[in-house]
Amino acid sequence: MKWKIASLGEVATIERNGIDASDIVPGTEFLGLEHIQIGGEIIGSQRVENGEISSTKFCFGKSHVLYGKLRPYLAKIALPNFEGICSTDILPIAPGPNLDRRYLAYYLRQPSMVDLANSRSTGANLPRLSPKVLETFQIPLPPIAEQRRIAAILDKADAIRRKRKQAIQYTEELLRATFLDMFGDPVTNPKGWDVKTIEDFTRGKNSIKRGPFGGALKKDCFVKNGYLVYEQYHALNNDFEFGRYYIDETKFEEMKAFEVHPGDIIISCSGVYLGKLAIVPEGARRGIINQALLRLTLNKGKMSNLFFVYHFSHENFRSKFFGDNRGSGIPNFPPMSEFKQFPFIVPPIDKQRQFEDRFRKIQACKEQEHKSLIESDNLFNSLLKRAFQGEL
Repeated sequence: MKWKIASLGEVATIERNGIDASDIVPGTEFLGLEHIQIGGEIIGSQRVENGEISSTKFCFGKSHVLYGKLRPYLAKIALPNFEGICSTDILPIAPGPNLDRRYLAYYLRQPSMVDLANSRSTGANLPRLSPKVLETFQIPLPPIAEQRRIAAILDKADAIRRKRKQAIQYTEELLRATFLDMFGDPVTNPKGWDVKTIEDFTRGKNSIKRGPFGGALKKDCFVKNGYLVYEQYHALNNDFEFGRYYIDETKFEEMKAFEVHPGDIIISCSGVYLGKLAIVPEGARRGIINQALLRLTLNKGKMSNLFFVYHFSHENFRSKFFGDNRGSGIPNFPPMSEFKQFPFIVPPIDKQRQFEDRFRKIQACKEQEHKSLIESDNLFNSLLKRAFQGEL
């Protein structure tokens, strides 16, 4: 079946209607990229109080598709059901009368369009897609009734995927509850565990390493293949198959102090993903951390990687640790001198290993759910492709 093809700019409008910070009414809902999950689900918002917003934002409503232009490979493309303001890294798209907004959102979320957006973005460390480039993207236009039929079918298929994701979230909640039951709140320490600082349970020299200055990894350093440059994406998504930037052997030897090894922990040090962390798995590609990461190498005889991850990720610990470093600008990791003095509870290693055993049992259930989610994702992506080829 052949449908008319149009550019996005012909059938929709990217409405960058800015509102000055001084004109924002207290109580207005604010959406940042941190409020939109990969794939587009909105997971919250911030109700603005007096003086909290210091820069211009965009306005949006229930008729818009919200498109995250920063790091477009994350596919943060959302359908809000409320009015509010958003970061200027989110583009409000208003579909015209011949374009259904759910149809548009599904079209932009499909892997081929996400790949296209990523390939057309600019900026090495903070890639962004230009609105003018987005307006050139081609979209098939069946009759509006057919668009709505396609969107309704995709809604049902997407609901199955979301249930799989919820099951995975439940296992993660169970793991956090298990940690709390075994060790208590790591800030108030109701169980009276020993308290130590980070240098007491790392492996000595270079075991606490902040990434290099940004100038050490300029765009002209990168090659098509070689040693991987680990970035915030890896810490955020725990995805060590992903690779975007590489350096050659000469540059790697020059920056070997920043090398990543299996069993290390990498932590995001800036932006909305401040404090997100992941354990580098066995078999991970050899490489270095970039300027936005911190690398830790723990002494496994004193501190379990898994225990550290759940300790560091605990809500109260994060609130205390990062509380003074969020501010109105870009949130940043505290200075290393401060980090090295921060108190951590350190239960006996045998107790930590008991937590690891429980973790593995719960993780086995989580991995089974994850396999089911992958199958659902594959089926959904196949359905997306067929939908926009007129085969549904």
